[in-house]
Amino acid sequence: MPNRLAHETSPYLLQHADNPVDWWPWSEEAFEEARRSGRPVLLSVGYSSCHWCHVMAHESFEDEATADFLNTHFVSVKVDREERPDVDAVYMEAVQAATGQGGWPMTVFLTPDAEPFYFGTYFPPAPRHGMPSFRQVLEGVRGAWTDRRDEVAEVAGKIVQDLAGREISYGGTEAPGEQELAQALLGLTREYDPQRGGFGGAPKFPPSMVIEFLLRHHARTGAEGALQMARDTCERMARGGIYDQLGGGFARYSVDRDWVIPHFEKMLYDNALLCRVYAHLWRATGSDLARRVALETADFMVRELRTEQGGFASALDADSDDGTGRHVEGAYYVWTPEQLAEALGDDDAELAARYFGVTEEGTFEEGASVLQLPQRDEVFDAERVASVRGRLLEARAGRPAPGRDDKVVAAWNGLAIAALAETGAYFDRPDLVDAALCAADLLVRVHLDEQARLTRTSKDGRAGVNAGVLEDYGDVAEGFLALASVTGEGVWLDFAGFLLDHVLARFVDEESGALFDTAADAERLIRRPQDPTDNAVPSGWSAATGALLGYAAHTGSEPHRRAAERALGVVKALGPRVPRFIGWGLAVAEALLDGPREIAVVGPALSDEATRALHRTALLGTAPGAVVAAGAAESDEFPLLAGRPLQQGAPVAYVCRNFTCDAPTTDPERLRETLSS
Repeated sequence: MPNRLAHETSPYLLQHADNPVDWWPWSEEAFEEARRSGRPVLLSVGYSSCHWCHVMAHESFEDEATADFLNTHFVSVKVDREERPDVDAVYMEAVQAATGQGGWPMTVFLTPDAEPFYFGTYFPPAPRHGMPSFRQVLEGVRGAWTDRRDEVAEVAGKIVQDLAGREISYGGTEAPGEQELAQALLGLTREYDPQRGGFGGAPKFPPSMVIEFLLRHHARTGAEGALQMARDTCERMARGGIYDQLGGGFARYSVDRDWVIPHFEKMLYDNALLCRVYAHLWRATGSDLARRVALETADFMVRELRTEQGGFASALDADSDDGTGRHVEGAYYVWTPEQLAEALGDDDAELAARYFGVTEEGTFEEGASVLQLPQRDEVFDAERVASVRGRLLEARAGRPAPGRDDKVVAAWNGLAIAALAETGAYFDRPDLVDAALCAADLLVRVHLDEQARLTRTSKDGRAGVNAGVLEDYGDVAEGFLALASVTGEGVWLDFAGFLLDHVLARFVDEESGALFDTAADAERLIRRPQDPTDNAVPSGWSAATGALLGYAAHTGSEPHRRAAERALGVVKALGPRVPRFIGWGLAVAEALLDGPREIAVVGPALSDEATRALHRTALLGTAPGAVVAAGAAESDEFPLLAGRPLQQGAPVAYVCRNFTCDAPTTDPERLRETLSS
């Protein structure tokens, strides 16, 4: 019989709806039940494409005896971390503080007042590698709760008190300058892996936001070392197994230093960020590889993640059926020499093995290889390789596909909108711009209420119940600003403004200029989460700061610019010390140092050839964070168009920054020079 999760919109929660565990969703009712019954709360946090979450579910939460014990002695609460990043952040901080590490599944035991007192991640069904079994943990916690309740309450109270005292020093409200950004670049150089690209050791995550900083720093200063690190890292990732050599798109991370073996889940946010990175790398260098990867990644998102409603699904699982009924990580993506021969015939299989680095011993498990593009002296026939790739893709399509998490997350769709709008504009792919517009339309129709407050998720066109957090407001505003620049439709600037007004009113600490991850009127947790560091995605802090700065450049709004400058104080404090973990903050700081530039393109219509040439040149400018407004003379679509006439009846571009304007120009080449100086 389904439990209480049967009516949720989260695919992750729905995966547990038929468990014998009497799960509750995160709700006040769950804690009321814990208080009424005098039981502690088991909080289990995960997400749908998490491999070890599936393992623990199968081993423990589908087990009748374990479920009976849980149902008797605990109130069990299941949370999708992607729906409730605030709940995840608060308790993950406690787990990391207590154990020195964290991850998912996250297992936390709470008092009925939601105060944590015991922590862990994955627990096996039997003792293993020094880990107690899940049943041993449950019995130990039940014993402590029954026999030493006062001691448990004291521990919980101390943990909450310690969390409240763990305030990060965010520095002042002064934005970073040349010195701090140069120190950040030096710090990145020290951590750079010159043999393999990327930063640090294994596991290696795609450093999307750091690469954006490097590209912007190069554009502003001409630093060749910054461009070299960006270019080489992008090439190594694109040649590695972390990139899907047949279908496009990136896996979440590489378990090794060489980008060969991925953790196979494919996340919307990674692919949106990397699509934009490779498009920007092409814009800076003209690299054919960057162009190919940007377009293949965009096509992957539209082909495999787009929902019927026009939004983008969150993720594809790492695991899939290997053809024998077993769910195996990477089964959909890996190949043996025998499988190549079956799909291609012996001659083409031999070529494919050389081209994609497939070996007899394999690079993954059980003799299978992850496809990559090793550096080779051999020259391959392009038409034959294209034929091989097409046939392998067709053969792979016959395999059982990984599961898809169909929920639409506002923030990640904002990242996808920005990436698809810009990639479509750069490479004359109006279908990609249309896909961005459809996703933006879904966010407006389903995720925005009458007060322009965001709901974090939706599924099947139905809004979820969880309020948007800061990253939702920042990333969606960023996507809308990119869409406004590409399409010349000022309504997207207006929608960005509505969202950013909420940021100013509900997320900013007026005294310090710091930003909180949840709104002032959001559900109160044991701590109001606040994290300025960029990890797999831009932090809400960095995302909102970049959008505030871009909106201020478009509109001249002093409150928005002042809020961005004050929020960048944290980048001044953290950028020189931990540049790998504040990459988008550093990229926004580069935009502030460059102005950012304000470009107005005025013409009779965007369909006019001369106007289109100026508009395209403006979009292809590498000046950090530059904003583009395009439209008819005296149009009220954008503030930047006001008082900007045609020049002798011809389309014209105006470029300003820091309250100073260059002479208007009708010449795309002159505009290009202006934007690269």
